[in-house]
Amino acid sequence: MLAYLVIRDGAHWTDVFRLVPGQPVRIGRAPTNDIVISDERCSRNHAELLYTQRGWILRDLNSRNGTLVGGKPIEHDYPLQPGDVIRIGRSQLAYVHDLNTAFPDSAGIGQRVAQPAPAHTSQDTEDSLVFHEPEPTTITHRREDTSFLREDGSASRDSGGAVGTQLYQLSFQLAVRLARAEAVESLCQLVLQWLFEKIPVDAGAVLLLPRKPRQTASPDDLTVVAHQTRSGQNYHRVSAFLAQRVLQEGSGIRACNVQGDSTLSSRDSRGNLPADTVLCAPVRHQGPVLGLIHLYTTDPNHALSDEHLDVALAAAKTLAVALENVEHVRHLSENLSQIKLENEQLRQQLGVESEIVGRSPVIRQVTEKIARVAPTKSTVLIRGESGVGKELVARAIHFSSPRKNKPFICLNCAALSETLLESELFGHERGAFTGATSRRLGKFELADGGTLMLDEIGEMSPQLQAKFLRVLEGHPFERVGGTELVKVDVRVIAATNRNLEKEVERGNFRRDLFFRLNVVEIYIPGLRKRPEDIPILAHYFLEKYNAELGRKIKGFTDAALEQMLRYRWPGNVRELKNVVERACVLCEGDYIDVHNLTLSKLATAGETSELIVSNPKTYVAMSLAEVEKRHIEATLRATGWNKSQAAAILGIERSTLDRKIRRYEIQREHPLMKQS
Repeated sequence: MLAYLVIRDGAHWTDVFRLVPGQPVRIGRAPTNDIVISDERCSRNHAELLYTQRGWILRDLNSRNGTLVGGKPIEHDYPLQPGDVIRIGRSQLAYVHDLNTAFPDSAGIGQRVAQPAPAHTSQDTEDSLVFHEPEPTTITHRREDTSFLREDGSASRDSGGAVGTQLYQLSFQLAVRLARAEAVESLCQLVLQWLFEKIPVDAGAVLLLPRKPRQTASPDDLTVVAHQTRSGQNYHRVSAFLAQRVLQEGSGIRACNVQGDSTLSSRDSRGNLPADTVLCAPVRHQGPVLGLIHLYTTDPNHALSDEHLDVALAAAKTLAVALENVEHVRHLSENLSQIKLENEQLRQQLGVESEIVGRSPVIRQVTEKIARVAPTKSTVLIRGESGVGKELVARAIHFSSPRKNKPFICLNCAALSETLLESELFGHERGAFTGATSRRLGKFELADGGTLMLDEIGEMSPQLQAKFLRVLEGHPFERVGGTELVKVDVRVIAATNRNLEKEVERGNFRRDLFFRLNVVEIYIPGLRKRPEDIPILAHYFLEKYNAELGRKIKGFTDAALEQMLRYRWPGNVRELKNVVERACVLCEGDYIDVHNLTLSKLATAGETSELIVSNPKTYVAMSLAEVEKRHIEATLRATGWNKSQAAAILGIERSTLDRKIRRYEIQREHPLMKQS
């Protein structure tokens, strides 16, 4: 049996809500409820109606002020009977099976008498309500979505009559029209033109919210983007009451006989209420409401039907999809412009950082070799002490090659264990090991078409060297834990500060891999071997940090330059960069002087210190491992066990130093033990 809730707020009829078995109805002040009551005496989630074998029951949801039926608060599930009046705050909801019986005792509210509308079909009688009174009252009909554009794509040809059949046939034409428009105003105007062709309306408009609306949208936020009228009439904006209902509930509304109700219509310049039937359809697809379509007629003899509301809902939903597409394209365009700008800035930045600063003959030879090897596909082996700029040379090769628009990826082989390094290089499949929750692409796949630089290649384990060699020779590889063969096109640039020939003799590095890597070798000498580049690099870093730190230091004193020229620079260019940065921070005058330079007293990589002597009489026989252990101990003592500084001096990574400390069981001497 059909059941309805006829809703009255104070002295105004507001809505008719049809109850559908199997669909619970929640009532409350929160906008997420099915029936929203804007009253402070109504709780956010106040009550609900449920359909059971006994019929519809009313349940109070522990509301603050209670739910009343017949003037008495309910404490348990209450079975509703036709004619029961539910009171929540100042709102009354009549539960009826026949709309004509709603609120029969209307005395005290303008002597309203509920009667069926004589000019409507049986379908209208089921879904609508007319109240004839001294001032014409309203019919409100609410519909969640059009029956012609369902989410599952099963559009109905039969429902909706002739207008529904036309809509089913012509909705594609509307989509084609909208696809041609690129601006929001054009989209809205095309939708209005299409609606005026399908619906006998006298005026209408598309009103949209701002691109970034407030958390709670208001009718005042709506802007008329496009409007249209017939016969030279003026368009009258939608009433705030209807707009607020559409924005809050996201449902379409059909209101009839609204000429006497100022809450549902708006006045013209002469004070008249021209609208007779009003349609409001929310512009919404899946997200929030973007705005609404407002249509109305002024002739009582041409009332708009539920079929016309279906048409308006279909057009509004199609418009919402088109607006989302336009916004998506605009967002992509802005992002693309921003990405292009960032890429250009990044390329300029990379160009500066990749520029090799220096005018010495050895640097000119390095630059010339880069120019010759960059256009080729040959593997390059870069050798030199830590801090000389091996990665900068690799970047210069990549960005001077045909692969410059492809990825450049750098990986330090000494920073990872054997297992992790294999996963980083070749990737892994889900479940390959503990923690592998998803597939991960390795550096070889990520650098496909580009360049992969492997720093500290001498630290790679012999087992991993074999797999790496096969990839270098062009063979496909498998991800860790996988069976799929992956083939990539990657140029490999290897770098090391080790003597790989000696590592090959010791059996720590594969001979065949050494010859495969050593196709083109570029050797970068230490900074102490090209002293003419020291002043050039010092002034280059001074300009860099003047700009970054906001300083205006003019240069170096002659004494400071002389001190830097005499210094051995065990940390090479990296150390010079840090010394200049520190001097820029601490300098109080216009020029950097000797007292602003903080230089270490550590030996450079390759210098023997006190461990190896040239006098045969003082020679002590010891293994290379013992020499290395003593040298590491001496370096750690000299730096106060600053491992980062010691690793830079030794020309190895911090992780490599930690492994050697554990291998040689080097212990830090306690101060109290030293005193004793």
